[in-house]
Amino acid sequence: MTTILLVIFLLVTLALIGVILVQRSEGGGLGIGTSQGMGGFMTGRGTANLLTRTTAVLGTAFMALALVLAMLGRGQAPRGSILDAPAGGVPAATAPAVPVAPAAPTVPNN
Repeated sequence: MTTILLVIFLLVTLALIGVILVQRSEGGGLGIGTSQGMGGFMTGRGTANLLTRTTAVLGTAFMALALVLAMLGRGQAPRGSILDAPAGGVPAATAPAVPVAPAAPTVPNN
């Protein structure tokens, strides 16, 4: 079930990125610097736009799926800290390698 939700989450994420990139830039950051000020930010015409509604629906789905996936994966991680593990990811039970004596040099036959 987690895999299916993760795939849906990925598709919603890609759709959200696509819809945001398709939208026309209003410029000025939320209407700041225009003659309308903040009064024209949440007008009926602006919220009725298809891309705005699609962004809101996809954003809500993104947040809901993120919360559901976080709740499902809550008890699956091993307890403990990464600081408890030895450095380099080597298990603590392994013994250090024993050095091998160097081989005797060979004399080439001429």
